[in-house]
Amino acid sequence: MSRISTRFEQLRATHRTALIPFITAGDPRPETTVELMHAMVAAGADLIELGVPFSDPIADGPVIQRATERALARGVSLADVLEMVRQFRERDADTPVVAMGYLNPIEVMGYGRFARAAAAAGLDGVLIVDVPPEEGHELVQALRTESVDLVYLLAPTSTERRISRIGEVASGFVYYVSVKGVTGAANLDADEVAAKVETIRARIPLPVGVGFGIKDGETAARVAAVADAVIVGSAIVKRIEALAETPEAIPPTIGDFIAELRGAIDAADAAANRPEQVTS
Repeated sequence: MSRISTRFEQLRATHRTALIPFITAGDPRPETTVELMHAMVAAGADLIELGVPFSDPIADGPVIQRATERALARGVSLADVLEMVRQFRERDADTPVVAMGYLNPIEVMGYGRFARAAAAAGLDGVLIVDVPPEEGHELVQALRTESVDLVYLLAPTSTERRISRIGEVASGFVYYVSVKGVTGAANLDADEVAAKVETIRARIPLPVGVGFGIKDGETAARVAAVADAVIVGSAIVKRIEALAETPEAIPPTIGDFIAELRGAIDAADAAANRPEQVTS
């Protein structure tokens, strides 16, 4: 069983919703990333989504685009990201790590070589934004051979047929994009999210994570009430950007924000699982 499946089983057994923070690897400096990953775990992160810097991040809004530019300016490559994961594994053998990025750097490395390097580094899954299931056969096979999960995105516009098709190839969990647009986009509608998550669960037997539009503890708690995982990206990266010139302040500051999110999610979980009081 993969680290991702194991973690979700552990959370399900304790009636807890996963918290998955996103950061861009190498932002604002490569030497900050691994320390920040450990700080987020210590503050309550259950999985980590690690962005791979790419020159044309079409799914990302301006906040994460700028983070990618900062990382690329320091020469951070796909190989560097895998090395960061390897270093993280020296102290943490349990927390799942998923790399989020785009196909081009993987194609340059080669599917088989990438899958082997990812597994050797201790990477648990990848989310490749621009690989539809119809065109990802070679990548899917290479990752399956190395037991690396392939996480897929689903959108508000995804049809039931499309959801079922994604379910045939996805593993680990699926990522539901709660709003139309790029990362950091508009406010989410909790009722719409709940309805779509129910549709997804009816067709895919994997945990459903929800991201985009989650900015604070309040929105995290609302999503926790309907999803298996709360994924937070732009709100974290924006805080990192504000501290780019003082990188030593980033791990404790982001740790505090993760703890705030974790507390709100735990409160929502407790309320959802609290037995109804019987009054006489």
